[in-house]
Amino acid sequence: LILFAILVTLPGIYGLHLYVLMWLVHRRRRDVRTQQAETVRRYCLQRGEDDWPTVTTQLPIYNEIAVAERIIRAVAALDYPAGRHEIQVLDDSTDATREIVDRVCAELAAAGVEIRVIRRSNREHFKAGALAHGLRQARGQYIAIFDADFVPDRGFLRRLIPLIDSDPQAACVQGRWGHLNRDENWLTRAVSLGMDGHFGVEQGARAWNGLLLNFNGTAGIWRKEAIDDPRVGGWSGDTITEDLDLSYRAQLAGWRILYAETEVAPAEIPSDVAALKQQQRRWATGSIQTARKMLPAVWRSSLSAGQKLEATVHLTQYAVNLFMLLMAVFGRPLLALVPEQRYHAYLASSWLLILLAAAGPSLAYVYARWSLDRKLVGPWQILQLMLMGFGLSLNNALAVLRGLWQRGGTFVRTPKTGSGASTFRRAVGYVVPAGRLWLGEIVLGLLCLGQWAYFLKADHYVGGTFLLIYGLGLCTIGVQTLRGRLRRQRAQGEPVRTPALLAQRVAVVRAARPRKAAVARVLPASVHESGTRV
Repeated sequence: LILFAILVTLPGIYGLHLYVLMWLVHRRRRDVRTQQAETVRRYCLQRGEDDWPTVTTQLPIYNEIAVAERIIRAVAALDYPAGRHEIQVLDDSTDATREIVDRVCAELAAAGVEIRVIRRSNREHFKAGALAHGLRQARGQYIAIFDADFVPDRGFLRRLIPLIDSDPQAACVQGRWGHLNRDENWLTRAVSLGMDGHFGVEQGARAWNGLLLNFNGTAGIWRKEAIDDPRVGGWSGDTITEDLDLSYRAQLAGWRILYAETEVAPAEIPSDVAALKQQQRRWATGSIQTARKMLPAVWRSSLSAGQKLEATVHLTQYAVNLFMLLMAVFGRPLLALVPEQRYHAYLASSWLLILLAAAGPSLAYVYARWSLDRKLVGPWQILQLMLMGFGLSLNNALAVLRGLWQRGGTFVRTPKTGSGASTFRRAVGYVVPAGRLWLGEIVLGLLCLGQWAYFLKADHYVGGTFLLIYGLGLCTIGVQTLRGRLRRQRAQGEPVRTPALLAQRVAVVRAARPRKAAVARVLPASVHESGTRV
């Protein structure tokens, strides 16, 4: 029972935490929106066109054939006083994206746009390195940043610069992410709902109540002085979430981060399971790396106890995937070891806590979607989000463990397809290897479903619903990953690895064993008559 209580309590903390955030954001939303609108109105009335500060917009790009031209043209069309907006295209690309970038930038420069392409000889520190390299050449007092899949509104700078320029202690102002392809498939609908929960509850609750929050890496504006502050230390590549890392260092140095919920910059949502898993792995690993790096400084700081506790939950929130996975695998078997009378007595006493913690995320997503768009979320949408969230738990749990021991790492960007654009085109070759994690997801999913069925009667046919949803989620993500892998193999002309083909490959390898030296010289470029790649 003690072990079971621990497994229930750890993820329960994160679920109950969302109720606090919902209350915090709700009590301040109306006042903050009114204050920010008034600040922008007053600033625009008092400033002439020649009085606006200079802004440098940075576009970090790496192999973005499908979306590079779109983001460059969107940023070039931003409404801002002439002569006070420069654009840096930080292009680390190694493919045909380079030609697209050069062509579009040359065309815009000829039309009078202040734009230039900045390239490095290597990708050291990846996105953080590119941003730092461009910052040294930037002439702007403020630095706007957009990832390649975003399409900012023309008035983005006009509505956010007044907020940060009116607050001398503001290091950054973050806009809200919108969704270009929310309704593309079930996955994008689930992901968009999850992102709305972050921007509709978490960011506002933290920003408007004196808590530490994070710049989301894009759709925001930084004060150059804050990045260059010696106490902050600039962009760093020792984690793969350079945005979260810089945010915490800036706030611990005394700077503030603002959040403008009403300013929306739409972006592309990963519509492929493999791409989504890669994005989640990067975020989960990077957030735990940042927690390792920054939590000691947080707890040594002069922040209040409430601020420190909230920052701890914030930086470790991906760890809930590990706790939930342990709960799914070991929770019910632990209870099976307890005498039946004590088991039911314990469930009766803890049922309210479990129910409240489990309902917290769903209520937060429903509230966020309503507060942002005045749209209701149906039960089917919540189920889709739960299936996706539970299904990603193994992927994210392994990423959390990686973040506990790995320093830095390779920044693997999420492939963009141009999905949601009026000129839709899918990029060829930008795929994330599916790996073999799908097999573990399906096996764990079946294990959860087996537990659910085995204990169904003992749990009075309702107590194991958690295991049912968990098993379905893991199996769904595993099967979707496998389907995507097979689909890509067919599209690329590779043989699909069926059991018969695998057996054939084993026979080929065994037959080749006596001739290891000869095979070693020939196989790297050879393909067997059967079509099997060796």
